[in-house]
Amino acid sequence: MENHSIVIPTREKMFNMGPLLKPTLGNIITWIILAVGLVITIIRFTQGIGSVANLDDNQPWGMWIGFDLLCGVCLAAGGYFTTVACYVMGMKHFHSAARPAVLTAFLGYLFVVVALLYDLGHPLRLPYMFFFPGATSVLFEVGLCVATYLTVLFVEFSVAPCEWLASRFPIVLKWRTFVNKINILLTIFGVTLSTLHQSSLGSLYLICPGKLHPLWYSPFIPMFFFVSSMAAGASMVILEGFFAHKGVHQYMDATHLRESDNVILSFAKAASFILMAYFMLKFIDMLVQNNMQYLMTGYGAWWLLEMFGFVLLPALLYAKGSRDGNVKLCQYASMNAVAGIVFNRFNICMVAFNYQLPSAERYFPSIWEIMISVFVVTMIVTAYRFIVYHMPILYEHPNFKEAHH
Repeated sequence: MENHSIVIPTREKMFNMGPLLKPTLGNIITWIILAVGLVITIIRFTQGIGSVANLDDNQPWGMWIGFDLLCGVCLAAGGYFTTVACYVMGMKHFHSAARPAVLTAFLGYLFVVVALLYDLGHPLRLPYMFFFPGATSVLFEVGLCVATYLTVLFVEFSVAPCEWLASRFPIVLKWRTFVNKINILLTIFGVTLSTLHQSSLGSLYLICPGKLHPLWYSPFIPMFFFVSSMAAGASMVILEGFFAHKGVHQYMDATHLRESDNVILSFAKAASFILMAYFMLKFIDMLVQNNMQYLMTGYGAWWLLEMFGFVLLPALLYAKGSRDGNVKLCQYASMNAVAGIVFNRFNICMVAFNYQLPSAERYFPSIWEIMISVFVVTMIVTAYRFIVYHMPILYEHPNFKEAHH
């Protein structure tokens, strides 16, 4: 297409598996991780959760919740952030970023559910919440919203596989046409659901003021989770674009390449405002809760590192990068901001949780827990690559260009 040799699937050749099966260093590492992860998965589901995890009654939520769930849901916020800008606010110059953002969000939420199966003592009982709803439970609200939003993301994403399969199964074009007609409704529904469960993930920690360190505990923690998810969404769009340019640049058409810098600079400007607002809200909350006394402790130093190194610093880098038109600086800031989200969720779920216990009784994830998380991330990357190699995510399909304008 145009000046790129994009391999577009045809009726005669629907699959392009060469890049995934070629014995490159990256693919070999991927195969090893997937093989090891599969073995650990078999052990987990045949020998029980205790055979691979260091979880106990003091720490029922560990690495899998802190990273796979809290980080996964937050970092998948790029879906609602981008679609609202593009379809609701009418910023059509962000259109090239919409499909990659929806794909990243869809895979993020899908594998959050997959990762949750490892953490549940009885994973087959996951659907029980639909049949025995605890309507007063925050956890039920999170589960219901995540399940519903995953469905919304699947419908939004389904346009791409329809365009891929249309040459062999023309009937799918009816579904594609229907989805395009209700795009705005899906976006509004999606951002409403995201507002609910992004904040409700923070609400889960409202019941443990005695276990979570005062510097991280707050009555406003639901709001902090939601505000930080907006910054995470903007940052993930920039970071995903950076890695896509490195790994699958050949699948980007001229339109995507032409608009990418403007997307990065615009999202960087938005992220700088959001992160600065988040920084001010957290500091004001610390003062209102009378927690300055903790700043001179070890936990205080750790909290200050989070706030200055992973909130204020990327906010300033975003501001300078967007003002100067420095794309590289904005991309570096996105790495800093995403690392800050992971840092914050780890602090809340593991580091600052049960802070009053002696170190010998504190939780630390086992190597198998870490490997499962690596396995889940590798599956996400592999699925992303498969989809990009086969579906019009980073380019406009020549048979459906009218949908992009």
